[in-house]
Order: sequence, then structure tokens, then C-alpha cells
Amino acid sequence: MFSVPGVSGILNRGGGHKIKGTVVLMRKNVLDFNSVADLTKGNVGGLIGTGLNVVGSTLDNLTAFLGRSVALQLISATKPLANGKGKVGKDTFLEGIIVSLPTLGAGESAFNIQFEWDESMGIPGAFYIKNYMQVEFYLKSLTLEDVPNQGTIRFVCNSWVYNTKLYKSVRIFFANHTYVPSETPAALVGYREEELKNLRGDGKGERKEHDRIYDYDVYNDLGNPDHGENFARPILGGSSTHPYPRRGRTGRYPTRKDQNSEKPGEVYVPRDENFGHLKSSDFLAYGIKSLSQYVLPAFESVFDLNFTPNEFDSFQDVRDLHEGGIKLPTEVISTIMPLPVIKELFRTDGEQVLKFPPPHVIQVSKSAWMTDEEFAREMVAGVNPCVIRGLQEFPPKSNLDPTIYGEQTSKITADALDLDGYTVDEALASRRLFMLDYHDVFMPYIRRINQTYAKAYATRTILFLRENGTLKPVAIELSLPHPAGDLSGAVSQVILPAKEGVESTIWLLAKAYVVVNDSCYHQLMSHWLNTHAVIEPFIIATNRHLSALHPIYKLLTPHYRDTMNINALARQSLINADGIIEKSFLPSKHSVEMSSAVYKNWVFTDQALPADLIKRGVAIKDPSAPHGLRLLIEDYPYAVDGLEIWAAIKTWVQEYVSLYYARDDDVKPDSELQQWWKEAVEKGHGDLKDKPWWPKLQTIEELVEICTIIIWTASALHAAVNFGQYPYGGFILNRPTSSRRLLPEKGTPEYEEMVKSHQKAYLRTITSKFQTLVDLSVIEILSRHASDEVYLGQRDNPHWTSDSKALQAFQKFGNKLKEIEEKLARKNNDQSLSNRLGPVQLPYTLLHPNSEEGLTCRGIPNSISI
Repeated sequence: MFSVPGVSGILNRGGGHKIKGTVVLMRKNVLDFNSVADLTKGNVGGLIGTGLNVVGSTLDNLTAFLGRSVALQLISATKPLANGKGKVGKDTFLEGIIVSLPTLGAGESAFNIQFEWDESMGIPGAFYIKNYMQVEFYLKSLTLEDVPNQGTIRFVCNSWVYNTKLYKSVRIFFANHTYVPSETPAALVGYREEELKNLRGDGKGERKEHDRIYDYDVYNDLGNPDHGENFARPILGGSSTHPYPRRGRTGRYPTRKDQNSEKPGEVYVPRDENFGHLKSSDFLAYGIKSLSQYVLPAFESVFDLNFTPNEFDSFQDVRDLHEGGIKLPTEVISTIMPLPVIKELFRTDGEQVLKFPPPHVIQVSKSAWMTDEEFAREMVAGVNPCVIRGLQEFPPKSNLDPTIYGEQTSKITADALDLDGYTVDEALASRRLFMLDYHDVFMPYIRRINQTYAKAYATRTILFLRENGTLKPVAIELSLPHPAGDLSGAVSQVILPAKEGVESTIWLLAKAYVVVNDSCYHQLMSHWLNTHAVIEPFIIATNRHLSALHPIYKLLTPHYRDTMNINALARQSLINADGIIEKSFLPSKHSVEMSSAVYKNWVFTDQALPADLIKRGVAIKDPSAPHGLRLLIEDYPYAVDGLEIWAAIKTWVQEYVSLYYARDDDVKPDSELQQWWKEAVEKGHGDLKDKPWWPKLQTIEELVEICTIIIWTASALHAAVNFGQYPYGGFILNRPTSSRRLLPEKGTPEYEEMVKSHQKAYLRTITSKFQTLVDLSVIEILSRHASDEVYLGQRDNPHWTSDSKALQAFQKFGNKLKEIEEKLARKNNDQSLSNRLGPVQLPYTLLHPNSEEGLTCRGIPNSISI
């Protein structure tokens, strides 16, 4: 390490003992990537590049931080003033630029600083920082060396610091020590409480870019009634009709036509939740925005110009998206090619050809996706493996209110089912019958959906567990609302498996209707609602009530990184009125409203994987079995791998929590912890606050379960339902997202077409060509890992805590995950486990903890960052 000569601390002279420090920060122009304008100019800076070398003109830029530009003041943790708060040292300014420091990451710059400090000041435990420049910077850390009787003290900051005049109080950071409130050094108590008060704000006014305030609001910004009735959307949250988790409050102005709806536009998130790392996930997430605003309109123009046929004519046409590419007009190519997202995500091998990468599901076999075994296998080892449930009664019944929807019991009969020699009663008794049930969730919306371009059914799929451990679909029920009205019940037809003739095409189409429903449920419920949306209230409550010094804050916050920002982007471009989801998924304008209906039945404690498996009837309690559960489908890759990850997370949480809470009586008096949980339940999930299943947070066991559920949801559950989207769904024939016509009736031209060509019948029914381009473009981004992703069992800073016992427990957690990964890899090589590879020969790796960057179909990031 050495300093640049001639630029040193002329302002920091004085006697007394000096404490040497190193400040690491990042300049704004290294990180400033938060606009689509940058994308369209191709200004990706160092995001996908090599970072920053501190030479030449860059050095000149860094000297701006010297002089009286940035001031720090140490705060004592042990020596209080008369008011009880720790003594505050003198303003101290940055000195020399450190040109060479081995631990510097890409884009980071380091500075020397020397504080005047003597014994009368005690031990530093916090510091103030004031930025007198007009431009903000990203403060990474402060490290103090040779502190008397302490050695090194580290402050992990990771925060944007704006001009000090923009803040109501001076910015403060604490050392990386960990204290429950009652054990906080007395001199820091006041500072700890003040900082939380600052983060809560006063709930008033429109939030500004520099704000760090966390507060709650309902989803009242998905529509824009000012643009007409077609753009109005119901407010989600704050009512029994449309309950929903809360999102971060922005305080934007209301629309003109509806004072309760917020005007869409740039969405505020607390500044440190905004992508501010040198991350390629910034690039990927803002790629979604550029897709929405630039690429998709360009695609639309291609079809308006009739440059390319509006329909696929054969399955080979679909494969050509990945093999030969799709031809686009020169003007369209010239519009979209400057966008980095296009250069990164699509392959171009000619002037006018755009080519998508081949999805994993067709890399070995081009047609195995069509088999019944693969159709069923993806319910336990695909991208949406958490819906299938055990069938408890036959025929299946509905939970819809019969006073509104009439008789909705299934019309499937026992004698229609081929159960390999079992009777229905025998199959039920031996727990061999399972169901993928999309009847109740879709039926209330089918009439409305079918009034749009889309045509859909409510579906039930019955599956039989064979002796070899694979699942066999034995019947699909397609149901529509009765033409005479909802009270007349459902009109249903039962489709049975067939291998040849027109019946085989009808069976293929029936499977497509099921997969369309599964794709929509996956995207809106399993993915968006059950991970992204339900986690945001916990993020808000954590930042409002748990100090950075709190052990549970340190445990949970790595699993929150970037989630509020990606959720805000989703409200702008993905789930908004006429956004990407509405354009390419079946329920169109009813999409997010449907997720509100599902949220009515969401139960926090059922998000624990063991509880979920038991509730769905795919596992039973068995103290003698691994993890205390016996799986009824033994070869259930998501459940088998998930239980390993769940158990590892829970063990880590138990060991960590035990360091700070020795007895149940330690949990109740923790004021921050109790306020955190109270507000997360009563405000963050306020529409469900009176449900009896909420843990009371009175015991260590409850605290462990709560934290394990939050970490599991944000990491492993999200990984399981996210990173397989393109590997399985990038081939639209395997996972269509929309259906455009019902089963053809005999005597119609569509029926004759179905008789002649199963391919044309299938292609005219599922996702259109334009919708396919939209869908593939988005899910390819969503399925990618960033180059500097932080995975489960890792932290982005090794000094996240000064507690050596916590660090040892975390190391043990990381080692356990490596063991699990090796164990799971061995399972994929076990030929007796047919569901781990399936006919498509795609091994189940979505819950393998680590990954390379890109489209890998594996890896569990710490948080929901894409």
C-alpha cells in the first residue's frame, strides 16, 4: 500500500494520539447505471467490463474527495457526554489516495484518514460522515487500525452518501459489532434509536431519490386510469376483496381520475435498495426496462409490417428461433442492436437474424417434451414443482362457494382411469393418486378471460404413481362456466390419454391447456406472489425496527439485497397494466388480480418446506425418516433437494440465534425484535393480520422458524421457481403461456385442421409468435445469474460481523452446503431415480447452491435480485 505524494492531510494537523484509518468508496460515475437512457447509449461502463484502474484522469477525479470535501467524526462507544450519548471527535478529512490495495474490488477507491483520538474518548463504536460535494458517492467501509487495546475496528457501510444538506440529521455508521438492544453500550443507545427513527420517516410527502425512508403502501400504481378504462386496475391491498402484501411507499401524486391510485412513473425505493453495486444484475434488471420500452415495440412493428408470418407453421419453425434465428427488417435491427441487453442476450449471425440460445429442455432430444412422462415429471422437477398435491378423495371436490358457483365437483369417473391394475379405492388407500389442480383458482376468472383474445379452461389433472416411481397422467378435466350462468355450475369434458389418431392430438392439446394454466400460476403466484411480493413487507419492517447492530438484522439483510428494486421495476414494466406479463400470459388484465385471490389463502407458516409438503399431501410425518418426513413420491427432486437445503438453513439459523438468545425469556424483552414482528404482521401483511396462524414470537423456536422461512423463501424457493424459466420455458412448445382457442368441435374447419396436422392445431392454440418473442426475451433475462452473484452460504464482505462464533457457525453452514451439492450431484447419476433426468435428459440442478454466471439452470443466490 502506498499514497500518492503531494496530496495529503494538510487540514488534519494536531497533537495527541492518532488512529489511522482506510476509507473505501466508489464514485457515482462508476456506478451510475440507473436509466434506460444509459442503456440505449450503450453506456454500460464497468458493469460488464473490467472495472477501474486508478490512473491518469481518474486520479484527478479522486482528488475531488480530498481537501474539505468529505468529513468523518468518530463517536465513542464507551465515554458518554452529559446527555448520555457517546463523545464525538473532531471533523477529520480524507487524506492520501491509496493507489494499490490488494482487497480493492472493481471500481473501488481507497483513501487514508488520520483521526485525533486519545484515552479520554474511549473506544470508537460509530462515526458520522458529511459529504460537502454536490455529487453522491457509495461508501463501502471504514477500517481503523491499531486502536489501543482493540486492534482493528471495522465499519461495513455499503451506503450512498449524498450532500449533507439533503439530510435532516448527519449520516451515521456503526462498527460491525452485534448487540441486542439491552446489551448495547450505553453511549450508543441514543444513536441507535435515532438512526431507526430516521429510517422510519414521518409517512408524509413524496419520497426523493436521496431518501432512505422505509414505509408501507398498497399496490395502487399498477394501472393508470388517466389513460382510459382499459388501463385501470383494482387496488391490491387494504381491502378484504383484494388483499395483498404491502410494497414500499413512494408518496407520488394521485391520478386525475382516481385519487386512490398513484400516478405511474419512476418508482422510489430507499436509496440503498437501489442497484448500487458494480453488478451485472444491474444490467440484467434494467434490461427488462429496455425490453419493455424499446425492444418489444420494435418486435411489434415487425408483425405490423407483415415482414414475418404472424404464426409458426411447424414445430421446426419454433426450433428455428434457436437454430436458424428469426429474420428482422434492417431498421428494426438498427433500433435494437445498440442496446447492450440485445448484444448480451441474443445471438446475431447476420445482418437481419436474431437467434435465441437453445433451451436446456431440447438440447438432448427435440421431441421428448411431448411425452406423458415428461409432462408429469416437470410437476416434481420442473420450474413449478410446488403445486402438485395428493388426492384425498374421489372424485375431486371444489372449495368454491356453491351459492355463487353452483356444483363444481369433478366429472371424472373411476372407470375411466387406467391405474395399472389398481382400483381407485386401492390407489387412494396406497396414496398413489395425485392432482395438479387449477380448477378453483381459474374458474372465477374463465368467463372474463374468454372475453379477451385468450380462450382457456379451468383444469384438473389426475396422476398415478407407478411402481417405478414415475408419475403417469391418467385424465385431464377441462371445465368452463355454464352458459346459463355461474350458479348452474361447470360444463366439463374429460380427456383421456391417447397415442394415435385425432384423439392423440386432443390429448396433446389438453396437456397444453394444463401447462398454460401452470405457466400462469407459476409466474404470478409461485414466483411473483410467493417470493417477491410476500418478502417485501419483511424488508421494510427490518429496516424500520432492527438496527444495523441487531443480530437478526445481520442474519436477514443479505437475503433482501436488491429485492425492493426489482419489485419496483416489476411494477413499472412486468406486472403493470399492458405490461409484459399482461401481453404474454393467459389472464392478461386479470393477472395480478388473480394473485390477490390466491393471497387470501396464503399462510406464513406453510411457507416452511416441511409444512408445505405435508399440507399438499405429498409427505407425511415420520420421525424415523430423514428430516422427520416421508415423501409419498420418493423420487421428488424438488422436495428431496429442498429438504436438504431447508435443514441446512435451519441448523445455521439455530446456531446463530443461540449466540444471542440463551432462553425464551430473552426473546420477549427484545424491543426491536418485538416491534419488527408486530409491524411486519399488522402493517406489512395487514390484510391477514388477524389470522390465528401467525407465530407470536415469544420463544427461540418461533424466532428460528420465522427467520428460516424468510431465508428459505428469498433464496432457495425463489431459485427453484426462477432459474429454470428459460431452460424449461425457452422452448415455447414445452411451456406455452397462453391459449387462443378452445378444443375444436367436430364439423368445424378447426377440427378438420386438427385431423390433418397435430402441429398446426397445437401452434394455432398456444402462444402466438409475437407473444413468444416477448416471453422468451423476458424469461431469458430472469433466468440468468449475474457475474458477481452472492450465493447461499456466502457473504459479500467477510467482515459482516466481529463475532468470531457467528463467523465459525457461518463457515460451517457454507461447508454443509458444499457437502449437499456433492450429494445432489451423485443423486443425478443414480439411474434408478428416473425423475431426476426424465425423457428430456435434463438433470435437476435448480437447488444446487452454486453456479457460474449466465443461463445455468442451477444456483441459489442469497436474495431475490432478478
